[in-house]
Amino acid sequence: MVAAAGSGPGGAAINGALDWVFIADLRADTLLGIDPWEREVRQTIRLDLDMGTDIRAAAASQRIEDAINYHAVAARITAFLAQADYLLLESLAEDIADLVLAEFPVRRLRLRITKPGAVGNAAGVGVMIERPAAAG
Repeated sequence: MVAAAGSGPGGAAINGALDWVFIADLRADTLLGIDPWEREVRQTIRLDLDMGTDIRAAAASQRIEDAINYHAVAARITAFLAQADYLLLESLAEDIADLVLAEFPVRRLRLRITKPGAVGNAAGVGVMIERPAAAG
């Protein structure tokens, strides 16, 4: 079976390269949850992002303009979460994915959001999603 034009196994990029830039355990405070107390108290959530890209241009030039600036990504998400108010992790995950894919040169995003302490006998609960950048 031949892969569709422009893609390959594992979602390979058009030119065949799909590398991953990641941010692990980014912590930010936000309003999140359905319980009455959660509507009043900001909670710290944890995010792990794997951002698919082709790093060859950045590797060759050593210019941040050719790379995914993980400082900028982290700052943007943190600022977004400071103003956010969500009932469900699922909605929050979709909006963060949309934001990252729209504002940064990311071809594919894997996002994991953990809400620590949501279940008493678990370290955390959460969602993990994977989304491609919009075609075009």
